[in-house]
Amino acid sequence: MWYEVILEADDNGAFLVTVPAFSEITTFGENELDALRRARDAIEEAIAARIAEGSEVPKLAKEAPPLKVKLPWLTFLKTALYIVCRDKGITRAELARRLRWNREQVERLFKLDHNSRLDQLEAAYRAAGLNVTLSVPEVVEVEVA
Repeated sequence: MWYEVILEADDNGAFLVTVPAFSEITTFGENELDALRRARDAIEEAIAARIAEGSEVPKLAKEAPPLKVKLPWLTFLKTALYIVCRDKGITRAELARRLRWNREQVERLFKLDHNSRLDQLEAAYRAAGLNVTLSVPEVVEVEVA
């Protein structure tokens, strides 16, 4: 879920941000939080552009790097699905055939700005031969009145 970012303080108090996995990303922020927010947005834009081009998307870090940007869950799931399909040679047409969906339904799975449903993504992962599991490190009991 993470991509490493590098923050460099500027002499005017702003922060320059680069992302080693994406050579095209250089952005800035007025403070660290603003810089990280802008980095996340830039990463999402870079991923969306690469998916649209059919280009390689860098794999996410398995371990949390020292300074990182965490992707939103939906972005993570769509990015990972794209990477899996590309690695396995599963085209969108093949994914549509396996799911028995029309091409546009499958296309929306790879559009980061489309709010795909979790059950649709889960079905796509199964069609690609994978199961999605979610792990929650702590379960907190909540009392409902």
